[in-house]
Amino acid sequence: MEYISHGEAETEALGCRLANRLSPGAVVAYRGDLGMGKTAFTRGLARGLGFGGRVTSPTFTIVNEYEGTGLPLFHFDMYRLEDAGDLFDIGWEDYLDRGGVCAVEWSERVESALPENTVTVTIARCPQEDGWRSIIIEGVGPL
Repeated sequence: MEYISHGEAETEALGCRLANRLSPGAVVAYRGDLGMGKTAFTRGLARGLGFGGRVTSPTFTIVNEYEGTGLPLFHFDMYRLEDAGDLFDIGWEDYLDRGGVCAVEWSERVESALPENTVTVTIARCPQEDGWRSIIIEGVGPL
């Protein structure tokens, strides 16, 4: 399903709505260039899972963990990894087994490690307006 976001707040709200549809062990795979709003979407996921603190991109740490009142959120950034083998080296299977939600930026780098039932979120610029984003969510019904 495609959604149009007119700004960061709408992108976060969409992430929050998706969080309400996810179950333990869910994986959300992001696709999109730098600056498209993947971290903003993840802030919404975190809020929807009951985490009220600061959410940042794990570019240099590879993974950030957020625990709130709901499922834990494990936010991965695969930009600096070479392939799926590197993901397994940092304990990917352990994160999947912990029963939280795994949100994966730059997921195309580790596609072979993603489960079959992965939810895909593709974020791109809208040609109609510079600050707008097209957000396509696959793997769940309409939000």
